[in-house]
Amino acid sequence: MADHVCDVAIVGFGPSGAVAATLLGQAGLDVWVADRLPEVYEIPRAIALDHEIMRVFQQMGVVQAIEPYFEPFTPSEFYGVDGQLIRRMTMVAPPYPQGYTPSLVFTQPPVEQALRARVAQLPNVQVALSTEVQSVEQDADGARLDIRRADGSTGQVRARWVLACDGGGSGVRGQLGVNLHDLDFDEPWLVVDVRVNAKGLEKLPKTSVQYCEPERPCTFVIGPGNHRRWEISLKPGEDPKEAATPERTWQLLSRWLSPEDGELWRQSSYRFHALVAQQWRVGRVFLAGDAAHMQPPFLGQGMCQGVRDVANLCWKLVAVLRNQVPAAAVDALLNSYGEERAAHVRELTTRIKGVGAVICERDVHKARERDARLLAECGGVVRDTPRQDVLPALTTGLIKSSPGAGTLFPQPWLLVNGQRVRMDDVLGNGWRLVLMGQAEVRPPSVLTEALALRVATFQAGDWQEADGVVQAWFARHGVTAALVRPDNYVYGTASGPDDTAVLLQSLAQALSL
Repeated sequence: MADHVCDVAIVGFGPSGAVAATLLGQAGLDVWVADRLPEVYEIPRAIALDHEIMRVFQQMGVVQAIEPYFEPFTPSEFYGVDGQLIRRMTMVAPPYPQGYTPSLVFTQPPVEQALRARVAQLPNVQVALSTEVQSVEQDADGARLDIRRADGSTGQVRARWVLACDGGGSGVRGQLGVNLHDLDFDEPWLVVDVRVNAKGLEKLPKTSVQYCEPERPCTFVIGPGNHRRWEISLKPGEDPKEAATPERTWQLLSRWLSPEDGELWRQSSYRFHALVAQQWRVGRVFLAGDAAHMQPPFLGQGMCQGVRDVANLCWKLVAVLRNQVPAAAVDALLNSYGEERAAHVRELTTRIKGVGAVICERDVHKARERDARLLAECGGVVRDTPRQDVLPALTTGLIKSSPGAGTLFPQPWLLVNGQRVRMDDVLGNGWRLVLMGQAEVRPPSVLTEALALRVATFQAGDWQEADGVVQAWFARHGVTAALVRPDNYVYGTASGPDDTAVLLQSLAQALSL
């Protein structure tokens, strides 16, 4: 007999697991989540997030709690062989399309604490810390998890669905026999976090820097407050363990700082990989976060990708568990998670590797050619390249081919009773049909009843935005209607009432409604 029976069991209570527990718990599902550690890991690993993830945090109701630990990401300047500027990566210009600063740096431990505090407010989510999931056995109706607690006691949990967020060394993935596909990136690096004092801060660059130097490529990131991070590539033959000793770490930092300029917070040697799971779903079990993929850190997308995973999956699990879709549509909807996320992860990893190739060229002659090529491409004047331009759209899965489909729909600031309010706080986070400058369409009742689809019309007297963000989006894509999914991605677009009716009908068919 199981000790606990739930709708969804989550293995791993890092950021991805905590976000999943909140999204599922807020939807009223019975959730159980376990982590083998007794508390939040106290050393930062992720350092960067973007506005898409902040919008998920908004949905969770944690933005106010975590804002003190965030700062805008400074531009990243790339310097070539001879110390010349060859590229600059920045943010998109305001007005910001998602309602938040597009690129952010943050301090991970207190943010994770805030995510867990939010989970603790949900009475239908049970958290088991210092608890290891030893095995997962599936049958037609669900799965049984055998667990062992820190005191040596054992137990069982019964769940209808299981979500494995248990990290790069995922034990669940290993049990399932899922292999990782190698996307051909494998390099040794030293990651160093320093709390820098006032004297040290005066010595450091005032922007983040990519040193694209063949001798030793490295990255400098300005974190929140006095937190500064270096990612320093290791040369062939260098001992990763020795590099991570305080003495050797300070030697490698000597170009910038000496020990009296701050204190080491963390120094760890890693192999940066590019890996993606060959399957994201096996029966009743899904992989997410580092359990499903790992990518090089050059655009700070690691934690973002894990949150994207669970934001994509959770609304689909909710739809299934609440019987919002008929049995005939369940497998296609749940399989779309892996289709969409695997393709997105592969494409983004390819683009991140492209950024890494610029940074990591070890051949001096080829590096000079790279510098000359990048400068020639911009006519000798380095222009700002928004980091967000590197992020791909969804290209497969529950998407209807049309202008703007698969991209994130913007979140404008609305004017409500003279106050600026973000759209999601007014319209919610379910299925939304957003119209611009066209007569309102009456959606099929099957969509409003099964999916609680809401309609928002941006035109005189109804919804008024403060900065023209949505208006510009519709103009750019040449459409008048957008059907937006619960994860804020655009299912499809249309122009005019007849085309919009066809769009709505296609969603009803896709979900077998």
